[in-house]
Amino acid sequence: MVTRAKLEVAERKVDDLEQKRAEGLRVADASLSRALEKVSVLRQVVAIQYERELELWRELWATPQAAQWERLRWTRTVAQYVRWEVLGESGDMDASREARQLSDRLGLSPMAMLRLRWEVVDGPAAARPGPTADEPAAVTDIASRRNRLSG
Repeated sequence: MVTRAKLEVAERKVDDLEQKRAEGLRVADASLSRALEKVSVLRQVVAIQYERELELWRELWATPQAAQWERLRWTRTVAQYVRWEVLGESGDMDASREARQLSDRLGLSPMAMLRLRWEVVDGPAAARPGPTADEPAAVTDIASRRNRLSG
């Protein structure tokens, strides 16, 4: 989010410099060159962050915990975790702390799963004939694609 905002500011600066030049005002080549370079770098960073977010999103929804997130409708919380985690991986320590806190709430470590009273069930015990009365069919479909998480 911050990187995208920085990109917008940098793009506006390039536009302003180019507009001044078009109006016949003097603009140093070095200033325009630096501004264009900044835009290029920020575009690349945004693209990398976006790809990493998609990759992490896919990884997370393939975990056993995802069955519970779906049941509890925690989609936005998972999305927040993805955004913070990617920013944290790029060196933002504040984002890293936020990601760590959310990872605990989402049951992404053994200790967090214990606190949530979630347990991964492997093998025959994980197989279930269908949804229970309080569980929609979509949750059972999700659960059948990975280990069953109970809680």
